Amino acid sequence: MADRPKLIVTTGNEVAGHEIAEYLGIVRGIVVRATSISQGIRGAFKSIIGGNVVAYEEVCEAARQDAFKRMARQANDINADAIIGMRYDATEFMQGTTEVLAYGTAVALKQM
Repeated sequence: MADRPKLIVTTGNEVAGHEIAEYLGIVRGIVVRATSISQGIRGAFKSIIGGNVVAYEEVCEAARQDAFKRMARQANDINADAIIGMRYDATEFMQGTTEVLAYGTAVALKQM
């Protein structure tokens, strides 16, 4: 069995150099993350003195990466060649707890 080509992910509504053969549906990855106690303390202290809050940035980046991976896994499960219109969304449930959603439209590309 040949290796499957790498999944293409784009924020655009088309894949340059390819024609879309079929729209397979919406794919998404959802992650809910909370800061650890030490991240919360470091973040709270940094917010008092100002500047970039690296402790919170680390949590957000990890959540985005995990949400992206889950979305890509869902696309691979339905044999998508690409995800178009990919976006992130985030909602804070309570202080220090955030949901991150990665979503887009899975498509099959015409084989050339």
